[in-house]
Amino acid sequence: MSRRSSRSSTMDQGEFILECKAAYLSMFDSIKEKIESQDSLLEALQQTGRNPSVKVLKKYWTNDTDELSFDDFVDICRKEPVTTSDDLMKAFRKIDINGDGYISLEELHKILTSKGEKKSKSEVKTMIDEVDENRDGRLDYKEEPVLRYSEFCKMVMSTTEESKKMQRKMMERKEKKKKQEIERRGDVSGSQVSVRSTASSVKNQEKSASQANIESGNRIGTPSGSRKSSLLSIDDLPRPSPRVKKDKSRQSSVSRSHKLDEPKNLREWTHTKSKGSFFMEDGSLICHQYDFNLPDDSKIWITMQPQKASRGMDSNPVDTSVFILRDRPDEDGNLLVAFTEHRDGRGKYGVSCDLSAGKYYIMPYTTGCRFKSRKSESEKEAKLVSQDKGGKYVITKAFRKVLEDIFDYSDLDGNGFMSRKEFNLFNIRTSGEEVADEEWQVVEDRIDLEDGEITKAGFLQLNELEAEDSEGDTEDLWTTLVSMGYNKQLIMDQACPFQLDVYTEDCDDAELDVVRVDSYPTYPGDLSFDDIISKSFIKHGEISRVKGMKDLCMYTYKNDGWASLVLDNKSHTRVRVELDCSRSENVISNHDSLQRTLRVDPGSTLIAYHLMPEDEDRDWQVKCTETIR
Repeated sequence: MSRRSSRSSTMDQGEFILECKAAYLSMFDSIKEKIESQDSLLEALQQTGRNPSVKVLKKYWTNDTDELSFDDFVDICRKEPVTTSDDLMKAFRKIDINGDGYISLEELHKILTSKGEKKSKSEVKTMIDEVDENRDGRLDYKEEPVLRYSEFCKMVMSTTEESKKMQRKMMERKEKKKKQEIERRGDVSGSQVSVRSTASSVKNQEKSASQANIESGNRIGTPSGSRKSSLLSIDDLPRPSPRVKKDKSRQSSVSRSHKLDEPKNLREWTHTKSKGSFFMEDGSLICHQYDFNLPDDSKIWITMQPQKASRGMDSNPVDTSVFILRDRPDEDGNLLVAFTEHRDGRGKYGVSCDLSAGKYYIMPYTTGCRFKSRKSESEKEAKLVSQDKGGKYVITKAFRKVLEDIFDYSDLDGNGFMSRKEFNLFNIRTSGEEVADEEWQVVEDRIDLEDGEITKAGFLQLNELEAEDSEGDTEDLWTTLVSMGYNKQLIMDQACPFQLDVYTEDCDDAELDVVRVDSYPTYPGDLSFDDIISKSFIKHGEISRVKGMKDLCMYTYKNDGWASLVLDNKSHTRVRVELDCSRSENVISNHDSLQRTLRVDPGSTLIAYHLMPEDEDRDWQVKCTETIR
């Protein structure tokens, strides 16, 4: 049996990772810190009693390597055996080049720098003095080779074990201090990362791991028979690394629990609101967009949630998030201020932030996982118009109900009336044209207005007049319905209405103004909206370098509702990447297939996938494997 297989069979997996963690934390403050040089990798491995040669180091630290994570470190430790007494003896004999049977302080220091825990010359001299009986400052392994060797190696190995014990104690102190700080803050709600599936993936990777290692679903325990609680949380477990095996996928699990923490004194804040809708048009997203004018510095709270149509979308809510942008870049060139990441169980997303006085853009967004272009249209067409006994054309009951809903969605301020501005936005959406003065005059002449605004009854009357004027021809009526997201069965499947609420704590006269219903514009610096949100996902996501590409990274961003995968190509060449997310569990995506090949232009970022749970009541897991083509 090899030393490697022997060790893996005798060391409990939980203890193995604890040992790696303790060694890592002897050099870094957190396992989230990266190893950024080959020398640091060597030192970290030496802390675990591993002493790789230069050749072995180069296997893990190649010319394309910029950094290694704790996960990578654990994988290396799993592959490379711990240095044994035999290894030390071979090095001991090898360095005695002249074969005189003696090793000086300089020679021994060289051994212990390359084989064994790294030590200073003074530490090496102290070790020599303890076994150098004749006090000549040299070790003699010829006169009593077995005894001398055993005594010396026992001392080296004992020192290494003592060092490991000290590392464990240091780690315990750090973990205890961290736990006390969390308890003082009251931050004991726990991680939102699903531990059930993560623990399962680790178990599948390590068949010899004991079932006793899993405690309470979120802790890896100490060896069987020990009652001591573990210091290793589920967050410390190594995720599959692309550096180790090409076929290992990146995995991420997300819990289904959601919590939206709104300000406790929200009733005292000033509240302004607006309705809006997402529309799908030729595969592109169109939506209401807003200017937000803030006269005074203030803390704000913004929420957004979908509104269910009377006949439309399924029971799972469409994700409806908000991005807050500056009207001009800040000193660092950033436009994005904040965006909604947290949600409650009903699909409402929220964000709180402090804003300086000024003008901002509020941009609604949906990932498209539950809101896509329809694949087919029913041949059967609902009836919109009929004739009464007198031969007059009137709208049907079903069509009337849909028009009432459309009026409610178009009444953006929710006051029960449609102002000229709201009617203008409705007309732009349905006909592509603004309402000119003469056209508004026709509206005023044909229906009764209330305080200059259209009532719901007046809106229905306008459509009845249109049906009568066209003598029952419904082409223009269907144009309106299709533009508002309805299919031939009068079911809303290409639109998603939403409610936007903005609260300000220190400003009483903030203004939320609907300025357009259109696709996203281009922003200063020729930035598209996709560019802006890509950068935000990169900033808040977890990075992993794509194997075989030094300048191509994958970022995985997760929030309460969805996960996004972003490719960032910093190279000077176009890259073709094949992504396979088919092994993900309980997910739907913004694309029809969970396998696709993308071309990423040089110096560009690309949102590869949005994914979210298919069933909101179950945990879900994202697994993605990428291959360079």
